[in-house]
Amino acid sequence: MRWIGCLFLAALVVAAAVGGVVGAFIGRLGLLPVIVLAVLFVLIVGAAVTGGMRRMTRPMDHLIDAASRIEAGDYSAQVPQQGPAELRSVARAFNAMSARLKTSDERRRSFLADVAHELRTPLSVIRGQAEAIADGLYPGDAAHLAPILDATQTLDRLVEDLRTLVLTDAGNLVLHKEPTDLGALAVDAVDSFKAQAEAAGLKLSPDIQDDLPPVEVDSARIRSVLGNLLSNAIRHTPSGGSIQVRVSASGDRVVITVADTGEGIPPELLPRVFERFVKGTNSTGSGLGLAIALDIVSAHGGTLEIESQPGSGTQIRLSLPATR
Repeated sequence: MRWIGCLFLAALVVAAAVGGVVGAFIGRLGLLPVIVLAVLFVLIVGAAVTGGMRRMTRPMDHLIDAASRIEAGDYSAQVPQQGPAELRSVARAFNAMSARLKTSDERRRSFLADVAHELRTPLSVIRGQAEAIADGLYPGDAAHLAPILDATQTLDRLVEDLRTLVLTDAGNLVLHKEPTDLGALAVDAVDSFKAQAEAAGLKLSPDIQDDLPPVEVDSARIRSVLGNLLSNAIRHTPSGGSIQVRVSASGDRVVITVADTGEGIPPELLPRVFERFVKGTNSTGSGLGLAIALDIVSAHGGTLEIESQPGSGTQIRLSLPATR
């Protein structure tokens, strides 16, 4: 807009300067030549103003066109950074916005595809077993109903995991915090997984430091995180191995460490283990457990770190701020 004002002001200045000349021309040349000169002058000024307007409106046309494309769902729309500094700044902001929208849309599509994939397996099991029982191929006994029950439990866990993800993404994850003894919580978790570990031929043991400071946490949420870590460790540790759960104070934090002697994590997978739906080739889980664990720990102001070497086991550290 400042360009238009400058052009208009320039036209006024030129008109004022030409006024005296026009008066002299009227006296010397007569009225007709002066009219011709005036028309030429108006045309020149009009062309200059039109050029300035085009330089202003062209970037705006690009913006309007790109905005229409985004409204139609084309998030790849970008606009050239042209024109005055203000318009170039708007174009940069617009391009950054469209890039973020494109990334968000790609993640959404990928997430939905992953969810559909995870739902398909248990649903196929349920359908296959139910149809076989209904057709009389299998008897409706406990052995043939067990796969259906396992699949429904898998679906139940997946639905709960997805609900937790939605809550954390929206910032609506409710934490019912209370002073908690993480040492006692870890012992309870170890006791609840001891039978599963023994069935897999593993030694599962706690190592709890004395006089641990209390921690203000949602004990149910942290228990679920620890349960996920133990479940992963049992699943990926061969028979004859061991898993240890250590709880210790470190400065103003309390640290829970789950260390196993399992198969370890491949180096190419390690940097992505906390991403959603990322899992190893032999994993039977949904690939959501560690992503959810990280979200829950982060909501408590804590950290979750992992170290692993193929064939040498995995060590995961859960650190939470202590209450003094």
